[in-house]
Amino acid sequence: QLQLVESGGGLVQAGEPLRLSCAVSGSDLERYNIGWFRQAPGKDREGVACITPKDNTTDYKYTVKGRFTISMDNAKNTVYLQISYLKPEDTGVYYCAAIRIRVCVLDLPDSYDYWGRGTQVTVSS
Repeated sequence: QLQLVESGGGLVQAGEPLRLSCAVSGSDLERYNIGWFRQAPGKDREGVACITPKDNTTDYKYTVKGRFTISMDNAKNTVYLQISYLKPEDTGVYYCAAIRIRVCVLDLPDSYDYWGRGTQVTVSS
């Protein structure tokens, strides 16, 4: 079982950068891929990025690729989501989640095994 805790959200102006963190703890961490999801009010939860920590393979939602970067600090067991600059449409609750599967899955959030409680990101324009 894994535990995931997000941090780093807040009220940020459009155009500013932001880094979100996901602290991961538990057993058999190397067997899990870690994804970042977001959910705007009234909208479905969507996957934005995923990483396979074992080999640092990454995947991104097409619309954020080039602006979002997912990475992991193995020494700290922390996965980061670096957003180079925010847009108003980035507003939402950001979650990290773990899935015990060989490849990253962005389109099926229900397939993830463990979830953090989320961190709110509000982008002002």
